[in-house]
Amino acid sequence: MLETLKKDVCEIAKRAQRDCLCKHKSGNFSARDKETGYIVITPTSVDRELLTPRDMVVVDIDANVIENLSGLRPTSETLMHLKIYETREDVYAIAHTHSMYATSFAVLDKPIPAVVYEVASMGLKKGRIPVAPYGRPGTPALADSVIDVVQEADCFLMKGHGACAVDGTDIYEAFLKAAYIEEIAQLYYNTLTANGGKEPESFPAEELQQWEYPAEIKFSNK
Repeated sequence: MLETLKKDVCEIAKRAQRDCLCKHKSGNFSARDKETGYIVITPTSVDRELLTPRDMVVVDIDANVIENLSGLRPTSETLMHLKIYETREDVYAIAHTHSMYATSFAVLDKPIPAVVYEVASMGLKKGRIPVAPYGRPGTPALADSVIDVVQEADCFLMKGHGACAVDGTDIYEAFLKAAYIEEIAQLYYNTLTANGGKEPESFPAEELQQWEYPAEIKFSNK
């Protein structure tokens, strides 16, 4: 069932560990099938280097396990993934990471401003990477904590926890957003450090929303 999604989610989970976005079995990833609405999600407490597509778990939006061929349980943060899919019908993939710089700002409960224009592709309605309030991992409280921030942005931090990115295309795009959260967090940290702790200038949401592909680029008809 959903073999292609299983392969994609498994591959991204491994890549996240190799790229140091997740360590020590932390973080989790999922993708929603557009036809059935079923969600393929990573299992709990398994070293990603040992994962295979067969180990991915299929659940429905009501947290019923539809398939777990390896007998593994879905991540304990499944409820958070399901709440995001319930809140945003346009979302089809989620990447939740515990990367170093992003999580540092999550610990500080500090949103990350749009210090570089490239964040225009990250779905930030207010020109920042917001922070969700604290919710104990694995609880309905954690799931409820992300409702407001995921409506504000495709990328957000989770207080005292980590970072999360969502996408309406696929798990690869969600992963790229999660990776960019970490890059922006490091840029912000470096800028604060170089600037003696003084906040750098940032782009307002209105400016970020003005981006469009240049009309001056023309394609010849073939």
